Amino acid sequence: MRPQNVGEQDTVDDAGPAPQLPATWRPRTMRVVAYALAVIIMATMGALAVLLPGWGPPDRVGLIALGLVGVFVLHLLARPRLTAAPDRVTVVNSIRTHVLEWAEIVDVRMPLGEPWPTIDLSDGTTLAVMGIQSNDGARATAALAEFQALLRGRGEAPEPRRG
Repeated sequence: MRPQNVGEQDTVDDAGPAPQLPATWRPRTMRVVAYALAVIIMATMGALAVLLPGWGPPDRVGLIALGLVGVFVLHLLARPRLTAAPDRVTVVNSIRTHVLEWAEIVDVRMPLGEPWPTIDLSDGTTLAVMGIQSNDGARATAALAEFQALLRGRGEAPEPRRG
């Protein structure tokens, strides 16, 4: 993925050196927005619980509980990450966590217009990687390039040459 114009290409091939392991990538924009909204929601619900006249304790506790539910949902949106360790890759999406061996990963790509990359697995399935998000622009491009460099060095073994 390139910041503004990917053209025909859906991966980044101009990767520099691979980062040191373990390496973790997280989306910046989503985390900032989600946690800022969580603070605003809790402040609003707390203020309403204190200031609204004629509300009893159960109503006030209900407002705080509703705010906590909103904060929890926003936390789920902010928790995705991709962690590469020497022996495995951990993909944490909003609800599920996937632990993969390097050899299970065939390719990683982010087609133009997609919100996050997908990992192609050796069993023929794909896995979304919400830990890198295209709305982070050049930061997402760099993260994808770094992970691709790691994958080239540690991924599935190359096909044997035919003689």
